[in-house]
Amino acid sequence: MKRILNYFSAVELCLWGASVLAISISFFCFEQTGYLSLIGSLIGVSSLILCAKGNPLGMALSVVFSVIYSIISFSFAYYGEMITYLGMTMPMSVLSLVAWLRHPHKERRAEVEVGEVHGKEYLLLGVLTVGITVGFYFILKVFGTANLIPSTLSVATSFTAVYLCARRSPYYALCYGANDVVLIVLWVLAAIRDLSYLSVVICFVAFLANDIYAFINWCTMKKRQSEE
Repeated sequence: MKRILNYFSAVELCLWGASVLAISISFFCFEQTGYLSLIGSLIGVSSLILCAKGNPLGMALSVVFSVIYSIISFSFAYYGEMITYLGMTMPMSVLSLVAWLRHPHKERRAEVEVGEVHGKEYLLLGVLTVGITVGFYFILKVFGTANLIPSTLSVATSFTAVYLCARRSPYYALCYGANDVVLIVLWVLAAIRDLSYLSVVICFVAFLANDIYAFINWCTMKKRQSEE
């Protein structure tokens, strides 16, 4: 316990604690039965705070979260989310985990070396994102995906986020933050029809707060590592 307290800052512990508390309260107030969503949300928020510190364990937990979130998405016919997470986010999270493990900062296995993405690669990312998003639009349309447009937009933000995450760029957190906003909209639409999904909305609000912190902390990490 002492090692954990020493590893995380007071801000990080407060952020994680507040996220866990908000997710738990919302679950027991609005859902109470789908414990898989509660477990997935807690795993997800724990992975985010670890990823915010550049710890590869966070990527390992994100793989588990991808599987659980896919099951939850399937239950509300959000096939876009299910296909995106099972077919793209989870495999790329595995690749990100490998990349993070292969690039520790100065032999510190618990902290990844912050990378950089340059101009031409951003152009490539843009082309890939457009192509994948257009392709997924028609795939999701065939499957009769609920709320097709925001579901397709979620594909775009998810792909850019996982790509930049694999490249160890601080901007992965901003893209995940954009994806959180899209998912908040998606699950608000679901909650309008079934109030039990409000707990998922709270989950992604907590994710958004963690991703904002992750971007700030990664920028700090990058500056510190360059000085070292």
